[in-house]
Amino acid sequence: MATYLFAVVISFFANFILIVPFIDLLYNLKLRRPAQQGKDILNKPTPVFNRFHLKKTGTPVGGGILLLITTVLIYLLFIFTYFFIYKKIPSNYPSVIEEIKIILFTFVFFSFLGIFDDLNKIFFWKKNQQFGLRIRHKLIFETILALIVGYWLYSSLKIKIIYIPFFGVFDIGVFYILFAAFVIVAFSNAVNITDGLDGLASGVLMIALSSFWVISRSILDVSTSLFIAAWLGGLVAFLYFNIYPARIFLGDAGALSFGATFAVIGLILGKSFSLIVIGGIFVIEIASSFIQIFGKKILKRKILPVAPLHLWLQLKGWEEPKIVMRFWIISVLFAVFGLMIAFMK
Repeated sequence: MATYLFAVVISFFANFILIVPFIDLLYNLKLRRPAQQGKDILNKPTPVFNRFHLKKTGTPVGGGILLLITTVLIYLLFIFTYFFIYKKIPSNYPSVIEEIKIILFTFVFFSFLGIFDDLNKIFFWKKNQQFGLRIRHKLIFETILALIVGYWLYSSLKIKIIYIPFFGVFDIGVFYILFAAFVIVAFSNAVNITDGLDGLASGVLMIALSSFWVISRSILDVSTSLFIAAWLGGLVAFLYFNIYPARIFLGDAGALSFGATFAVIGLILGKSFSLIVIGGIFVIEIASSFIQIFGKKILKRKILPVAPLHLWLQLKGWEEPKIVMRFWIISVLFAVFGLMIAFMK
């Protein structure tokens, strides 16, 4: 256990030391939130978002890039030390290597997609043109990456079952690839949608990841446990600067990658049902957005005054820190309930 806690501490201090110079770098590179503000998932203007978030214009975007770099480097350092210096090589070493590759592929390539979208918003957007990637284009790229990961899980790790409490285990065979791809894309966008208030997505993710850390340690999954440890340390340091009023945002570079990787970790651990519960806040946030989409596209009217949920609460008069902290509390409850389900026999 000391090794994992040491990884958390090293990651925390590395990010805590680097983040202020990194914020200054983002200012110098003009990687800041542009004056153009909210667009919903259908890329329609959102005046309510603009009303509450105009003051955030100019805040550096790209915290996810720093977390990506530090997490990957620290993770590889600890994995190399654990396997090759301490000589603690597991009996299922080939599968462990594949697991490492899958996690890093998801973490890095979804971040590349997010970086491209962030750069498009900041440098290439012009008035009356598309703000960032069109949703259909983003979904196409996300789906391609998710299908690659889903196939990898199915072919290399031989994962093809899902467990539903009280109903049992279901072998869905090759359809697991489609199931995994759907889950990955859904959570990638769910975290991105949730990342709308200072400290909201990063705080909820920190709580949810802690639950998966408990699960991975319980089944002695060294590679996943070390990755979560390295990631958690960075998230804690980032959250220090991301809470209200935020000095830096994750950006799509972080949100898309973190959501997809969170989903992949749940799938690797074989806890797809627990994933939905532990990530309950993300599920609620994206569900509220899709309910609104259904109303606009099918019913031709709004079902909710505004979406996602956190924006509706702002419209009702809730202060931003109040929403965030209450979502954190609810996330803790979801995490505890998800752990209970994960350990049910």
